[in-house]
Amino acid sequence: MRKICFIHPIRQLATVVGATVPERVVQPCYNIAPGTWITVVKQLSENEPPIIDDMWWGYRPAWPKGTGSQPINARVETVASNGYFKSAFAKHRCLIPANGWYEWIKDTSPKQPHFLARADEKPLFFAGIFSQRGDGSLGCAIFTEPARGSAAEAHDRMSLILNDDCLAPWLAPDLTDRETTHNMIQNIDAGLIEHWPVSTSVNKPAEGQGEELINPA
Repeated sequence: MRKICFIHPIRQLATVVGATVPERVVQPCYNIAPGTWITVVKQLSENEPPIIDDMWWGYRPAWPKGTGSQPINARVETVASNGYFKSAFAKHRCLIPANGWYEWIKDTSPKQPHFLARADEKPLFFAGIFSQRGDGSLGCAIFTEPARGSAAEAHDRMSLILNDDCLAPWLAPDLTDRETTHNMIQNIDAGLIEHWPVSTSVNKPAEGQGEELINPA
């Protein structure tokens, strides 16, 4: 997954996850690329509700020496045991709300972008983790899993989309056992996801940032 689309009204998202509504205006964006700021939901204390915040889409904890890698995704199969991710998996989980994401079909020339979203148009909540970066900002990575259902037609992997029943446990800061957390993950029914070809303007953010990017090509 290389780009996502986020246009849902923030109050609607806050209601779904029980988060406080931020005072700032959260702008919709149809073409969010890695290495930019994205909207996330996190919970810092079990005694406080989740909050909506911005994080850098690029995970790099402050502790590695040298420049280190800055992955935008983390494989759900290994995240609980991978030394780079396992601490954040235990203590710093987040949700990344989105309307959908883009993938590029490999066997087309030029590569054809497709938009993947829920058929019922409800918001998606990607599972993610975050850490404090060297500059003090927070950076996150989005989980991926083997593609399921129609999403497998677009790519061999897909974003891990949590169903509503495990959104609250996923954010819970008091749940720190990695095995328990991993077993708690429930993804949405793959049959809910559909996709369609969209304009190649999504490749060039300067050419378009509006609804035309997700309309069928």
